[in-house]
Amino acid sequence: MTAKDKIHAEIDSLNEEYLDELYLLIKDFAQSKQHLKKLSFMSKLKQIKINAPEDFASNLDSYLAGDEGNK
Repeated sequence: MTAKDKIHAEIDSLNEEYLDELYLLIKDFAQSKQHLKKLSFMSKLKQIKINAPEDFASNLDSYLAGDEGNK
């Protein structure tokens, strides 16, 4: 019997009056676990926002040297 089967068996044996309370507990538990999930590397990269001129990528060396800002 899997853990899921055991949980279902326990739920089936509960009085109907306790199901709303159990539902809230399960919902809170699930939400707390989702917040703990680590973001993947790609998800973290997607969150990066760069505020730069249009030619920033093609002229990166110039910008790092400080030449582009002086045009």
